[in-house]
Amino acid sequence: MVTPLGNDVESTWNAILSGESGVREIAGFDATGFPTRIAAEVKGLRAEGTIEDRKSLKYVTPFSLFALAAAEEAVRDAGVRPTTATAERWGLVSGSGMMTTEFDFLQRFQREFAADGQIDLARLGAEGARFISSPEFARHQAVAGQALLHKRYDIRGYSANLHTACASGGQALGLAMRVVRSGQADFVLAGGYDTMINPIGLAGFCLLGAISTDNDRPSSASRPFDLTRNGFVLGEGAGFMVLEDWKRARDRGAKIYAELAGEGNSLSSYRITDSPPSGDGPIQAIRGALADAGETFDSIDYLNAHGTSTPMNDLSETNAIKAVFGDRAYDLAVSSTKSQMGHLIAAAGAVEGIICALAIQHSTAPMTANLRTPDEACDLDYVSEGCRPMQIDAALSNSFGFGGSNSCLVFRSPQRAEDRGR
Repeated sequence: MVTPLGNDVESTWNAILSGESGVREIAGFDATGFPTRIAAEVKGLRAEGTIEDRKSLKYVTPFSLFALAAAEEAVRDAGVRPTTATAERWGLVSGSGMMTTEFDFLQRFQREFAADGQIDLARLGAEGARFISSPEFARHQAVAGQALLHKRYDIRGYSANLHTACASGGQALGLAMRVVRSGQADFVLAGGYDTMINPIGLAGFCLLGAISTDNDRPSSASRPFDLTRNGFVLGEGAGFMVLEDWKRARDRGAKIYAELAGEGNSLSSYRITDSPPSGDGPIQAIRGALADAGETFDSIDYLNAHGTSTPMNDLSETNAIKAVFGDRAYDLAVSSTKSQMGHLIAAAGAVEGIICALAIQHSTAPMTANLRTPDEACDLDYVSEGCRPMQIDAALSNSFGFGGSNSCLVFRSPQRAEDRGR
């Protein structure tokens, strides 16, 4: 993982356990004139030292750097990587963000070719090649990060890059699981990466009224399920994992964190920016994931919620959990780690999937930070007292995106997977 809490898995997980916040005043640009001046930025990650191939540096953007760093940690931890003999049996599935062009490039373009607000097409046609180099054009393509990962690991098999807003990372993991199940690949490097912490991204979410304006209280600005919640905090980062067939992993002595056992997807078709208050859409995704994994509502111990800290999302998700789990919803440990690291947009589902695997491995449910004022409509057990030691044999991860995309994943402990005859 590369997150606002740390640039690897260990530092991120330790920060979660210690209740740290990754939210600060924005350092990447001057946000003085914006209603929101805080975000959860990745800190201290440098391209030099992360990328050995210096020729690739000219194709790297900040968000693809996050992907490269997280993917390398995943591959090293898995103890296996593509070789000449296995490259075609490796796949790559990633969820990436919708903003691929760096703001500095857009500024330079405007000054050069549209200084008066209108694009000078004649000048662009005559001088554009001088202004825009081939590497610069290439690195701003939607598949640039995917291409860099393919090149770095010489992955020659299944490939997919998808964007379904905040559901992207979760859906990428689910698709990768199905690729392994179907036998199209023996190994899949899967995850998500994103940043929208730039003037355009911040302005867009400010216009929507979707992000918190608690600039004087950065560490407590994201407070999922709290009565006083007033929007999410923008975050950035990446999360990747290596997926493979259970028997293959066991036979080669791999370090198995968890089984990715099921996924559910749906489209709410309600509003572009809101989930339906009833939870419809998320309900379908959760039920679909449980059915795909062969689990029932009474076998889940922990749920990592989408939990954005917006009034509508948290209510909708709470209602969806109640609809699926019935009275048992009140016995389920539910938490949102966005309370500490903000909303990583396309990377969120992948990072939170990894957090579910770590929660299983360490027998610990992460907390929901900053939940101090209970909301009668959001009345589940949100693990607000701090991280909770508990046995976790099965966990859910929810990711719901703008546009209505809903993703839910089921993770099982290695012991539970073996007990079920894996």
